Amino acid sequence: MTNDVDVAIAGAGPTGLLLAGDLARAGVRCTVLERRIERSGLSRAFAVHARTLEQLDARGVAEQLIATGIKVSELRFLGNAALNLSSLPSRFAYVLVTPQHQTERVLEERARALGADVRYGSTVTGFTDGPDAVEVQVRDEDGTTRLVRAGWLVGADGMHSAVRERMGMPFPGKAVVRSVMLADVRLAESPADVMTMNTAGDFFCLVAPFGDGWYRVIAWDRSNQPPESTPVTLDEIRDVTRQVLGTDLGMSDPRWMSRFHSDERQVPRYRAGRVLLAGDAAHVHSPAGGQGMNTSIQDAANLGWKLAATVQGWAPEGLLDTYDAERHPVGEQVLRTSGAILRVGLTGPPPLVNARNLLASAATRIPVAARTAAREISGIGISYPAPRDAHPLTGKRAADLPLAGSRRLYEALRDGRFVLAADTPLPAGALDGYGDRVAPVISAGTTGTTKLVRPDAYIAWAVGNAARRGGDTWQEATDEHADEIRGALARWCGRPAPSAIRPS
Repeated sequence: MTNDVDVAIAGAGPTGLLLAGDLARAGVRCTVLERRIERSGLSRAFAVHARTLEQLDARGVAEQLIATGIKVSELRFLGNAALNLSSLPSRFAYVLVTPQHQTERVLEERARALGADVRYGSTVTGFTDGPDAVEVQVRDEDGTTRLVRAGWLVGADGMHSAVRERMGMPFPGKAVVRSVMLADVRLAESPADVMTMNTAGDFFCLVAPFGDGWYRVIAWDRSNQPPESTPVTLDEIRDVTRQVLGTDLGMSDPRWMSRFHSDERQVPRYRAGRVLLAGDAAHVHSPAGGQGMNTSIQDAANLGWKLAATVQGWAPEGLLDTYDAERHPVGEQVLRTSGAILRVGLTGPPPLVNARNLLASAATRIPVAARTAAREISGIGISYPAPRDAHPLTGKRAADLPLAGSRRLYEALRDGRFVLAADTPLPAGALDGYGDRVAPVISAGTTGTTKLVRPDAYIAWAVGNAARRGGDTWQEATDEHADEIRGALARWCGRPAPSAIRPS
């Protein structure tokens, strides 16, 4: 019995849509099942960090999203503390502020253009995970039910994931802050800073521009935490804003207001059999630092090429298991970081608030501490485990280096293949049998290394050409590493195509 699709994805948020686009780009048949009847127009998440923009750049859609928002290169918070992002080692040395529905629109258009099937009004109500396929029960908008037979199922359906619940997967954790108010409003006065975040006594407020005349306001009053079902009033948000900023900035015309609570939770593992979890279905945490959507998109970027390789039958043994091994620790790290930011930001009594503000301001003036914080918040500093004897670059983010012919590395990644980057042409036959999985490129300058860059822009393997013998040329040094290159390809890209395997 053949499958209807190779992969079924529950959820058409940023996670599911980026994953669908990556799978479709690789030629994998996939369908996205979304219970909403249409794409949401709500803003929800609004911060797109540098590492996420790099991933979008490697897919050719970063500039399209950037055109919808505003760039913020300095984050001001907790009194006079300021985190400067302009020195990040990235083409995107800022945080982009844009409504989540714009991110979803860009990713959905890409996914559809590549051939993904995106279906709204389709609710996953259950599934049966078998040895060869997953049978997914779906209820469509008209009330009819059907079965979708898929090789794999990915739950990218948010904090209240139906896929996770049907798996019986625990979601341990707790609520950390309740009755946080959100609103998108017009302002008569622009804030003094492009993005403003501060606290005063029992009050917290953040104001961020979307760049189109609308502003996102997040407000919280420790002394007034009604149930989430209690409607939010503009007067409540105005009052908190005045308490924190000394003015409500002429706030008016709310197009959306909501109240929510923030949890810190994570599943014990991201895969069980043929079912995987990604994004908020796998981990949720405080909104502090704007990590939620960004971490979720990075999940999808990590999973997409590994799942495609598995479906197509060339994945090395254990490749799909590295999704959990690499992304689960990142989820834990984000839980710790965002939780720490939240707890520091909500420090209560005035003497503690004053001391906190002084410490935060002092920390952001220490270059090493400021760089570390900027890299962590932006996602630039995230890396994956590497073998003990590996080159120091292994597992690290691949910088967008210039290539010969006025190209960039991230442009070379846009077809979804590995990229083998060297300073000179590769040895003859180095890529025999791997041409559909690996693209060879020549660096525009002398990097001193040959690197195998994964489709998600992390370095799978590297070797230092600078360690060559004294009189060798760069070409001779590269030739000397031919066997190491073939070993790296076999380890990460599976066996070469049968037509390329020479008889012994």
